[in-house]
Amino acid sequence: EAINKILCVKPRGIGDIILSTIVLENLKAAFPYSEIHYLTEDFAKRAVENNPFVSKILTFNKKDFVLSIIRKVRKEKYNLVLDFWSNPKTAQVTFFSGAKYRVGFEKRGRKYAYNFIGKNGTMGEHASEDNLVLLKAIDISIISKRIIYQTTPEEKQFAEKVFSGINIHNEKLIIGIIPSGGWESKRCDPVKWIEIGNEIQKKYKVQFIILWGPGDEKDAQTISNGLKPTSITGPESSFGELSELIEKCDLIIANDSGPMHVSAALGKPTLGIFGPTDPSAHRPYSEKSSYVIHSKLHCIKCTKLVCPYNHECMIELPIEKVLIEIEKLMKFVK
Repeated sequence: EAINKILCVKPRGIGDIILSTIVLENLKAAFPYSEIHYLTEDFAKRAVENNPFVSKILTFNKKDFVLSIIRKVRKEKYNLVLDFWSNPKTAQVTFFSGAKYRVGFEKRGRKYAYNFIGKNGTMGEHASEDNLVLLKAIDISIISKRIIYQTTPEEKQFAEKVFSGINIHNEKLIIGIIPSGGWESKRCDPVKWIEIGNEIQKKYKVQFIILWGPGDEKDAQTISNGLKPTSITGPESSFGELSELIEKCDLIIANDSGPMHVSAALGKPTLGIFGPTDPSAHRPYSEKSSYVIHSKLHCIKCTKLVCPYNHECMIELPIEKVLIEIEKLMKFVK
C-alpha cells in the first residue's frame, strides 16, 4: 500500500520502450492501486502513449541538463523508480529522484544509484525479458509476458481513409514492406526487397504496400516502383498512424526496427529481416512471428552500424529462406 506511484525509466529507442512494456501487467498486479508513469525522450513517447497501464509520460530531450530532468522527476514524488536503461544519466536521475525504492541493473560505476540491483543476465533469450530482471530484484511475480501497444481512434480513422482509397481485390493478400532501420547496416537494400517481392508474387496473389518513416522516402519509392503494378507507396504518416497502417495489413515484412516490434505487439504475422543484430534477442516477440538471417556468413551479427564489406547479409540472403518462413506464417493470416 505504501507504493502508489511508480516511474519506469526507458528513454529510447521506440522498439526498446515497446518491449519494456512486458513489465506493466506484472507491476499492476503487484501494486493494483498505483499509478505507473514513464520517463522517455520526447521523440519516443508514442511507444507508451495510449497504453492502458500508463497514467503519465514525462519527457526530455537528449541535450537537456540532467538537473532539469531530476527536478521534473522529483516533483512527482515517486515511491518506486525502475531504471530499465541504467546508463550514467538515468542512474543520476534515479538516485536523486527522491524515491525510497530505486531499482537498476548491476553496472560498473552506477550501483550507488540503486538500493535494489538486477543482476546482469537475462530471464530468457529475448531482450524484452531482460526487463523482467528488475522485477525479480524486488520479488515481483511474473504472471504475464505480454507486450502492450495500442493505437488510437484517430489513427484508425486515418488508416481506414487510406485503405478505402486503395483498389484491392478481396482475394489478394495485403503485405506491408517496411524498409526502416535505425542503423544503415540493418536496412535491407531496395534491390533485395524487389527480389523478395517478385518471388512472393510468383506464389501468392498479393498487394504490397510500402510503409515508411522519416529518411525512408527514397528506398520506399524505389521498392514500390520495382514491384509495380502490385505495389503502392503508403502516405506520409506519424508513428501512430504508421502503426495502424500496419494493423490493416495481413502480413508484415520488416527490418529489425521499431515498426517490426509494433507489428508483433499488434498481433500481426511478422517476418523480421536480420543481419548485423542477433534475432534470438531482437526478433519480433510474438508466436505469430518469425525471422530470416544469412547465418553462414563469417561476419553475421557483427553489430556494426555501417557494413565494412558489401552488405552480403542482405544482398546474398537466400530467397528460399524468406519463402519458407512466409509459408509458415500463412497459418496466422485471416
